[in-house]
Amino acid sequence: MFRSFSLKRSLQTHLKTLAHCPQRPPPPFSPPFSPIRTLSTTPSSSSESELRKYLGYTALLVFCGAATYYSFPFPGNAKHKKAQLFRYAPLPEDLHTVSNWSGTHEVQTRHFHQPENLKQLEELVKESNEKPAKLRPVGSGLSPNGIGLARGGMVNLALMDKVLEVDKENKRVRVQAGIRVQQLVDEIKDYGLTLQNFASIREQQIGGILQVGAHGTGAKLPPIDEQIVSMKLVTPAKGTIELSKEKDPELFYLARCGLGGLGVVAEVIIQCVERQELVEHTTVSNLKDLKKNHKKMLSENKHIKYLYIPYTDTVVVVTCNPVSRLRGPPKFKPKYSEDEAMQDIRELYKESINKYRAREITPPDSNEPDINEFSFTELRDKLLSLDPLNKDHVMKVNHAEAEFWRKSEGYRVGWSDEILGFDCGGQQWVSETCFPAGTLSKPSMKDLEYIEELKKLIETNEIPAPAPIEQRWTAHSLSPMSPASSSAEDDIFSWVGIIMYLPTMDARQRKDITEEFFHYRHLTQSQLWDKYSAYEHWAKIEVPKDKEELGTLQARLKNRFPVDAYNKARKELDPNRILSNNVLEKLFPLSDSV
Repeated sequence: MFRSFSLKRSLQTHLKTLAHCPQRPPPPFSPPFSPIRTLSTTPSSSSESELRKYLGYTALLVFCGAATYYSFPFPGNAKHKKAQLFRYAPLPEDLHTVSNWSGTHEVQTRHFHQPENLKQLEELVKESNEKPAKLRPVGSGLSPNGIGLARGGMVNLALMDKVLEVDKENKRVRVQAGIRVQQLVDEIKDYGLTLQNFASIREQQIGGILQVGAHGTGAKLPPIDEQIVSMKLVTPAKGTIELSKEKDPELFYLARCGLGGLGVVAEVIIQCVERQELVEHTTVSNLKDLKKNHKKMLSENKHIKYLYIPYTDTVVVVTCNPVSRLRGPPKFKPKYSEDEAMQDIRELYKESINKYRAREITPPDSNEPDINEFSFTELRDKLLSLDPLNKDHVMKVNHAEAEFWRKSEGYRVGWSDEILGFDCGGQQWVSETCFPAGTLSKPSMKDLEYIEELKKLIETNEIPAPAPIEQRWTAHSLSPMSPASSSAEDDIFSWVGIIMYLPTMDARQRKDITEEFFHYRHLTQSQLWDKYSAYEHWAKIEVPKDKEELGTLQARLKNRFPVDAYNKARKELDPNRILSNNVLEKLFPLSDSV
């Protein structure tokens, strides 16, 4: 049978019952009140009664306090013992916490299934539909918004991770959807093949990266869903169906970016390209100069991205192109060594750590390693953790980052799967929007206008915005649910990501960063999204808690995407909505109740 964590033991609740404190005996019987008072030099009986009463109350409070204290034991290493009103039992062994990579979303579930082959997956989907029982598809858990999470139950294809067939002549591979991007690339490189494009990281499962419409960069290259030639979808209502441009093309295009709501993607055939070496060229520029050469940059470079550093004029331009077969790789000697490039941020860290320790904001860590052992992104995280919401501190970090990139200009040569990756840093909140940017032959320049307004918004509102603001481009996609969906072949789309890191595990600090990030995101939403027809990446869209905001979002999505067609397909393929979760139900509500 399939491996799963669907254990059945019920949640045990352990409550301590407080022993009733003994009651003080009732006062002795007193005779009826008499108007005659007897004067005496000895203490009156009423005074003695009052004294005994207060002594009794005092003893009662002391006894109850002691009983409460010792009824609730503490761990031996507790630093400060305080009475607790309740003790909560730990999570039972069969209840598993599943969270996304950034730790921003999590659920607890007893049902986390991992089938090992197609037959087990088909049986699982069929049984879950008959019960019915929730079975939300989830990949590697890298989506910032936790779009694959569901408390009722999840299915993960990590054990279905094989390359099934390689067609070297047509440059196509058939794989199980649970295979990770890096694993796939490693297994097909001996055939001289690789993927057409990559996202920033390599740990995604193919099924997951496909379903959320993920993308790489390059104005001539489409999002990753366009690389899918055909797919095998396991559906609750119709079983396993095969889809392609020839077999039910309408459903094929809809399901390529189906958000896990139409079926569990079990297998895909991917159109690959020849494996080739790339030359990565990193330079530092500014917006004024970029405007002069932007059209040329988009059309002449296979891969390109801009990294903007808030509160500076710095724009890091990274281009990647195949190594010239005639000239070979460029001969270049870097002006600065790696240590010299790291100098400014290391000095800032030393200065900042001494400053904040002097103010007792952060305690010294005797086990802290030498700062020379940290990578740039690790050191940036440590710097930001000192005071992540202090705009002046964040500005200093950004200026140090600008210096790092200025001293890191140069070339790097490597295979595409090595070169196109990007170290995104540690845990983070991120919002990424996609909007039209004209055509490849005639860019609208709206992409750079968006950035200008975004930087002005940050400075005007004094947002402690760290670097980078990342801007990438793709060609169009024929998948109607893709944010880059368009039927015009020459259309290009810009993708812009804003970020706030979560460089600490302190719950209060993470809460404060989260609130500041959503304020930042709200400002971009209210001032830029409608103006530029920008829509969030499906793996980064957050569901509003406010009903009015949610209604506005639903209307926006319906205006851009074929929501009615998508919901119709959901009803046909998953009538019991076992594949759905809170995100899908909120974004695409159906007429009948869940």
